[in-house]
Amino acid sequence: MKFIGAGSRPGQPQIHQDAVFTIPNLLTVVRFLGVPLFIWLVLGRHEYGYGALVLAIMGSTDWVDGYIARRFNQMSNLGRIMDPIADRLALIAVAVTLVIAGVVEWWYLTALLVPDAILLSVSLFYFRSHPDLPVSRTGKIRTALLLVGTPLLVLSKLPIPATAVYSVVAWIFLGLGLLGHWIAAYNYFWAIIRKGKRLKVDNVDDGGLR
Repeated sequence: MKFIGAGSRPGQPQIHQDAVFTIPNLLTVVRFLGVPLFIWLVLGRHEYGYGALVLAIMGSTDWVDGYIARRFNQMSNLGRIMDPIADRLALIAVAVTLVIAGVVEWWYLTALLVPDAILLSVSLFYFRSHPDLPVSRTGKIRTALLLVGTPLLVLSKLPIPATAVYSVVAWIFLGLGLLGHWIAAYNYFWAIIRKGKRLKVDNVDDGGLR
């Protein structure tokens, strides 16, 4: 069973609908709600074990909602935009929380924020909003690596056996995830510029009516 693009049905086109109340969108909302819960558990209660569990659930919903959307034709225009935003919010908010808690250093947060800040600036320059680009395979793998590595890193801070192993494995996932983060950002950067320039040319050709 493949993990990237799981649920896809060969030979059937993937059509994004205007539906709002779908199971994948509901799962994405659950992922949004998991962010403040994780922050409260780690910073308010110092419950790293439950925090890791919340991260694991959030990571699993990221895969499950994509599977359901593709398998049962519940892909929506709202979900296409909301899903990557939920992923990014979760990764950044969790990173900020872990920096405050002393679990990771500031450079980890910086490595996440700098590419996103650049992409946001370029998107606002060309589109004044979300560029609405499809999520790349590199982006999906990047997100999966970070979503696996983060709860492992949290687990390494618990008074349990093999914490050193958890830490090493976590940083392998996180290191590869950060590398993929920058590669994906580089590809998105040029995709945004290409799309922005095409849109500008189309506007000129249509007399600026668009």
